[in-house]
Amino acid sequence: MNLPTPVALAGGAFCLLGGYLVGVVAGPDTTSRTTATVESYDAGTGRLCLGGDGIEGQVGHVQDGVLCGTWRRATRGGAPAEGDRFRFVSMTGGGSARDGRAPTLIYGDVVR
Repeated sequence: MNLPTPVALAGGAFCLLGGYLVGVVAGPDTTSRTTATVESYDAGTGRLCLGGDGIEGQVGHVQDGVLCGTWRRATRGGAPAEGDRFRFVSMTGGGSARDGRAPTLIYGDVVR
């Protein structure tokens, strides 16, 4: 049995739309980018510390209102300096830290 081309195309489009909607509703939560203020950055170790309202709810270890982790550069821009606005996403990485927590990775760059 052969279907007319418009019916087959409409059926395919309906299947794709249904799959997309199921993925959006039942799929994993995506990370959200936010902006914080650079508290400090050590170029030798790549350790970046961010503060401000933007770190609330972020993944990683927050102590005394400051999120610190290893910076993974999003672009080839310059190094962050204290007081810069920094747009980022944080996550905990594999491996182990000395204090027993998974290390925090910070992906992002300075907002120009």
